[in-house]
Amino acid sequence: MSGHGLGFETQQEERSGESLDVSGTLPDWLVGRLIRNGPGQFEAGETRLDHWFDPYAMLRSFRIDGRTDSVDYTNRFVRSEDFRHARSEGGVRRMLPGTPPDRPVWTRLRHSLSGAFQDNPSIGVVDAGGITAVTESPTGIQVDPDSLETTGRRDLTTGLDADFTLGHPHYDPERDVFVNFAVSYGRGATYTLFERDPQTTAVEPICELPFDEAPYAHSFALTDEFAVLAAIPYGLDTTQLLTGAFSGGTFVDAVTDFEDGIGGQTATRDARFVVIDRERGEVHREVPADPFFVFHHANAYRDGDELVLDLIAYDDQRAMTRLTLDNLASDTPDIPAGDLVRYRVPLTEGRASFETLYEGQVEFPTFDYPDRLGSSYRYCYLAANADGSSLPTRLVKYDLEERTATSWAPDGTAFPGEPLFEKAPGADREDAGVIVTTVLDADAERTDLVVLDAGDMTRVARATGVHRLPFGFHGQFYRDGNHVRSMA
Repeated sequence: MSGHGLGFETQQEERSGESLDVSGTLPDWLVGRLIRNGPGQFEAGETRLDHWFDPYAMLRSFRIDGRTDSVDYTNRFVRSEDFRHARSEGGVRRMLPGTPPDRPVWTRLRHSLSGAFQDNPSIGVVDAGGITAVTESPTGIQVDPDSLETTGRRDLTTGLDADFTLGHPHYDPERDVFVNFAVSYGRGATYTLFERDPQTTAVEPICELPFDEAPYAHSFALTDEFAVLAAIPYGLDTTQLLTGAFSGGTFVDAVTDFEDGIGGQTATRDARFVVIDRERGEVHREVPADPFFVFHHANAYRDGDELVLDLIAYDDQRAMTRLTLDNLASDTPDIPAGDLVRYRVPLTEGRASFETLYEGQVEFPTFDYPDRLGSSYRYCYLAANADGSSLPTRLVKYDLEERTATSWAPDGTAFPGEPLFEKAPGADREDAGVIVTTVLDADAERTDLVVLDAGDMTRVARATGVHRLPFGFHGQFYRDGNHVRSMA
């Protein structure tokens, strides 16, 4: 098995409160908890799951105390109904993004017609009245932040006429609200921008966006004035999704491109940036752009009569459909490249223009989220792949002013995860702080916690892990007494 293949293998072991050996010196101000989410179990009984978005969620928690140079580690599976069914019945309860349920056809049809969704929350975490594991589902699973034990369930669509919400809500610290889109599928799709109070969970719908088709969205951009949804020309064939209840098809099987006939041929339609005025609750402009596919946005801000919007852009829907576990774990994976791209979205008239800032494969863009969300910013942090690997092999700090990059790569065959930036208290310089990440060390078959100096991208500390973890998706670092999140 290739080194990156270890990132797609189950880890059954759960640990609680393990003290990790720390080398180097943690900053004394770095006190809090890193909670990451991602795949943990890649099988349901004898069934190997098909797609990277399917495996059952496992949370990983690193309690960091720079005052004592200590790190305590806990990991635990999220006890969703999907996970419980896989463990007790040895099968797939409801359609996962890329794996069909092994249920009778009438059960699959009933689930499809009733809008019953899987509840396996493997994308990320939010702190809204408690730590909650989330994915693109109507259900969030609440956990105890210390033990990671499952404590309850939350309906993330409460107060909304929607099937589910996106897995990347924004937190607006100025208004102390979460901002997200809720999605409803019918013949097409309706995206509803809404705000939710993190404590009372009261919800306020802001604007509805009806689409004749069902464009795929995983994240969006936010400024103090605007929310921007990238309505890409790739998404769901909802008819195929429904008929998949009979044929054994899945969400990923139904992902397609939306085409127009031109001169007897076909051409993929434009993308559109739908710019919503948050105060007025209405669409300010729909701005056409050349076709692209996107999972993750970095940041956006206003520059005169334009919005500057940075994201990871792919050519087309193969960015999703090629993320099968067989492909990812193979010795020669075929992975589409995503680039860090800057769009300029005019607020008056005209098309969006773009320039490639950093060529891929790159993903998981982060920045100084609490201080720079919706504002001009200088540094973006990325996870970058080398040729031949399906997982990141280095982290990159990209200077958006100088257009230069500084990289850090772990020794040996090792794969760093999403880079989370934490600023030093009272610092004036934008990059005065640290990058917190996890690193899958394939040579040692373990996953370590690594802390880098965000200025020069050198390692300042490492906490040696006790076992190997599958490669994860997203997380948050929450400082003690301050639950402002570290990323979208």
